[in-house]
This record gives sequence, structure tokens and C-alpha cells, in this order.
Amino acid sequence: MVKVRPRGNESIQQMLKRFKRLCQREGLIRDIKRHSYYEKPSERKRRQMRKSIRKVEKDREQNGR
Repeated sequence: MVKVRPRGNESIQQMLKRFKRLCQREGLIRDIKRHSYYEKPSERKRRQMRKSIRKVEKDREQNGR
């Protein structure tokens, strides 16, 4: 859970900006968007497979292979 406490003379706009940034770092926005519609199990598997392939390719690139 993300909590934001006001700092000194911080305005509401600054506090809201800080709150949004924290939510983005936690991955809440991405999670809410993903759960806002139904995703078929086959689509979920396909998405996870693409994610794992990207991870493997990134690891190979970093290791120089």
C-alpha cells in the first residue's frame, strides 16, 4: 500500500505527483490496467512466454553471447 505524507510546505499538486510516481514504481497502474479486462488463459500464457523470451534475450545481450 502506498502512503504519502505531506512534507513541510508541499502543495497538493506536488504531493499528488509524488503519489503517482510511487504508484508507478510499485507497478500498481500496470496491474490495474491488466485486470481491468478479461484475459483468456491462452493470451496470458502467450504474454508470459513473450516476457520470458525478452528476459533471456536481454541476459544474452548483457553477457555478450
